[in-house]
Amino acid sequence: MSYLATERSRTRRSDPRQIMPECKSILVLATPYSSPLHIPISARQIDEANEKLSAEMEGQTASYAWGADYHDVLPARMKELVQFIEAQVGYPVKNRWYTDTGPLLERDLAQRAGIGWIGKNTCLINPKHGSYVLLSEILLDLALEPDPSFVTDHCGTCRRCIEACPTDCILPDRTLDATRCISYLTIELKDDIPTELRDKIGNWVFGCDVCQMVCPWNRFAGEGDAAFGEEDPVHSLSEELSITPQEFNERFRGSPVKRAKRRGYLRNVSVALGNTADRHELPVLQRAVHEEEPIVQEHARWAIEEIKKRELEQTKDA
Repeated sequence: MSYLATERSRTRRSDPRQIMPECKSILVLATPYSSPLHIPISARQIDEANEKLSAEMEGQTASYAWGADYHDVLPARMKELVQFIEAQVGYPVKNRWYTDTGPLLERDLAQRAGIGWIGKNTCLINPKHGSYVLLSEILLDLALEPDPSFVTDHCGTCRRCIEACPTDCILPDRTLDATRCISYLTIELKDDIPTELRDKIGNWVFGCDVCQMVCPWNRFAGEGDAAFGEEDPVHSLSEELSITPQEFNERFRGSPVKRAKRRGYLRNVSVALGNTADRHELPVLQRAVHEEEPIVQEHARWAIEEIKKRELEQTKDA
C-alpha cells in the first residue's frame, strides 16, 4: 500500500496537527467485537479445526467482518460523543475523527492513551479484552488531561503468534511483512495472489484471525458489540463461487467483505477450494474458468491443478 509511504502521509502521521492545526487532545477509543468462540489456542488445534472446515467445504471470515462495517458504525457514535462533549463544556469544539481511515498511528496512540500494548503480532492488546477491538480516534480542539501510557509489555517470551502464522509474515522485530499477510492478500491485494502463498491461505476467504486465535490474552476477550456480529456467516465454498454480481452486492451490503469486491472474493474462494483437495469441487471450478473476470479464471485454473496434483500425490502415497 504505497500511498502510506508518500511524504504527505508520513508528515501527517508524525504530527496530527498537520491534519488539524487546532488539535490539543486525541481521544482514543476501543470497541470490542466478537472473537471466534470455543476456538483452541494452540497452533496444532487450529490446524485441526481448519482441516475440519476444509473437509466440510466451508470458508472462514475474519471475525471483525461478521456483521456491520465498522467504517459505517463508529463514525456515527463518535459524532454523538462529540456532541456530548460539547454539551458538557458549553461551546462548539472543533474536531475530526477517524477509524482506520486517515494518516494516524492508531496503535501507537492507543498505547500512549493507556489502552494496551502492541503485541508481537503488531495488534494492540488490552489486558482485559485482548486484541479483538476496533480502534478509533477523535482529534479535539480541547485540552484534556492525558491518561498514563501503557508501558508494560506482557508478551514476554511467548512466540505463539509468530509460530502459528501460516505465511510467516510476523517478523521477530515486531514488524509485519504485509505482502505475506493473509488479511492483505485476501482484502487489500487487487492482483493475483502469489502462487507460492496460495496453499498457505487454507480456507480463509476474507481476512485472517490465526495470530489472534493463538494469543493467550484473548482468553479474556468477552462478548463483542452486537453491531459487528456474533458468529461467522459460514460459507459453503461451492455456493460462494457461483454467487452473481447482484447476489454479492445484496448479501454484502453494509459488510466489510464488500471491500474485496466480487472478483477478489471469488479469487479467494477459488484458492480455498483448491486447498480442499476435493475432486468433487472440480465441476464448480470448471465453470469458474469461464467467469468474465480474468483474475477469477486464473485462480480457478490454479485450484483445478492443485486438486489434481494433491490427488496424484495421495495416490502415490497409497
